[in-house]
Amino acid sequence: MTPSENPDPAAGSAASEPVKPPPTPESPSVADLAEGYAVKAGLHRSKDGSIDVLKSAGGLQGIAESIVPGLVFLVAFTITRELTLSLASALAGAAAFTVARLVQRRPLTQALAGIAGVGVSAWLANTTGKAEDFYVPGFFTNAAYIAGMVISIALRWPIAGLLFGFIRNEGLDWRKDPARVRAYRLGTWVIVAVLALRLLVQVPLYLLGEQGLPGLATTRLIMGAPLYILGIWVAWLVTKPAARTQPAAPTQA
Repeated sequence: MTPSENPDPAAGSAASEPVKPPPTPESPSVADLAEGYAVKAGLHRSKDGSIDVLKSAGGLQGIAESIVPGLVFLVAFTITRELTLSLASALAGAAAFTVARLVQRRPLTQALAGIAGVGVSAWLANTTGKAEDFYVPGFFTNAAYIAGMVISIALRWPIAGLLFGFIRNEGLDWRKDPARVRAYRLGTWVIVAVLALRLLVQVPLYLLGEQGLPGLATTRLIMGAPLYILGIWVAWLVTKPAARTQPAAPTQA
């Protein structure tokens, strides 16, 4: 008998079994998605599950990137009274952080955004010939953020909920709870208040012209990263969910 007349049963059964597809990679959990969303939004979660405010502000290097160019501009202009030289010094300070990130092989997003902002500010001040105009773009940035956050509150999609909700692994479930919606609206108003306070203090100093430049530059530094960190932390605290009480264990007779 030839092999074809007496096939191996094992071979036949193996041939009839469907081929199983290779295992697919494990899908990311809700926590992973939440963490990714929060990081993209610029917020980070600490090991204990709370917000890492310092890291959310960019860490020490990120804070320095936001402060140093403006500080260099102020010092250079105060000493030399030369606008072009002062603007070039501020741009050089911002560029130095970009080079540092290249050397450290760290993401360039924040540094490039910073140097772009300084570039726009320097261009405007150089065009008008007014040193105080170096700070004008920041006013429009603040106003745009305020408008966006107020709109989010009006639409019942408060920004604080979209950001903090993912860090807390609430996803969008908080929108089903009126109390949580109110809390996140209040948290968003806290951030709006921080941004509005900047304008209330700094715009009058800007209107004083070069005479108000030292005060404008100083308040810009103080009300930049330090005030932002404080505002985010307060917003986090006021939106903290109420502690859930555990039901008492039944007593045995």
